[in-house]
Amino acid sequence: MSMIKYIFQRILLMLFVFAVIMVLCFLLIKALPIPIEATGTAAETIRQRYEALGYYKPVWEQLGILIKNIFTKWNWGVSTRVDQWAPVTDVVADRITPTILINVYSLIISVPLGIIFGIFAALKKNKWQDHVISTGVMLFISVPSFVYAFLVQYILAFKLNWLPAICASLNDAGNSWFSWTMFKSLILPVLSLSFGTIAGLTRSTRAELTEALTSDYMLLARTKGLTRAQSIWRHALKNAMVPILPGIISSFVGILSGSFIIEAIFAVPGVGRLYITSITLRDFDLFIYVTAFYTFIGLAANIVIDLSYGFLDPRVRMGSKK
Repeated sequence: MSMIKYIFQRILLMLFVFAVIMVLCFLLIKALPIPIEATGTAAETIRQRYEALGYYKPVWEQLGILIKNIFTKWNWGVSTRVDQWAPVTDVVADRITPTILINVYSLIISVPLGIIFGIFAALKKNKWQDHVISTGVMLFISVPSFVYAFLVQYILAFKLNWLPAICASLNDAGNSWFSWTMFKSLILPVLSLSFGTIAGLTRSTRAELTEALTSDYMLLARTKGLTRAQSIWRHALKNAMVPILPGIISSFVGILSGSFIIEAIFAVPGVGRLYITSITLRDFDLFIYVTAFYTFIGLAANIVIDLSYGFLDPRVRMGSKK
């Protein structure tokens, strides 16, 4: 019962934090001037459309209208600059596929490599292999992903001409995000996002496994007759994975946030690039909806991470005071 109560409390807290973030973002974006770049009759037409949308009403009244439309019609408004007068839900839906693809591809590469490098470094602790991996981890964690983006773009695309410098268009890829042409054009952004995640997983895996290898239960396992490989596989690795697996979920959120700039660099028509464009063009409703999209994913992922500890390790009891 305490677990159910804890989940219920966390969901309520998540909704409260979500509401606070969205209200603050709404007030901040509405503080910017309404963009009208046309002149003459065209400007007057645009102004009338903005007025029909309620953009000239007091900001708290605009907030009330938005909340009412969301709960009664699931209407988050329309895009006024990016995709003029189209519902923002449709605009985001059209661009969510490439964002999901580059994040999933990045995780498929990052998770196995990060865990393998971490295990290898722990088994070779204080040897030259461990020093090389640890130095590489420090380097790759310290440098932002967009720096790797420029490096791989310059070396692999411009100098060696192995891969496309930017994402292919759907027309060139036969209108499919899963074609070979499209996959090849996504390799560079995926690599750029993977370096930091691999380094982070390597560091956490090495730290957890190193601690497990020096624990008392490993000595007990060896005295019971298990070989070093058996004790590592049955005991050390199993216990080390408990804090690492929830970290994989947080890695997905980290990659998702890092894809903002990466999508802009490689011209990937995803949600991250759309987010930056909505801020630049002051597309108010689109900005609010994409902010809600990323905020909800981040908050929900935190709950999943907390709950996963209890499922992975029965000794962890979320919500219990004992």
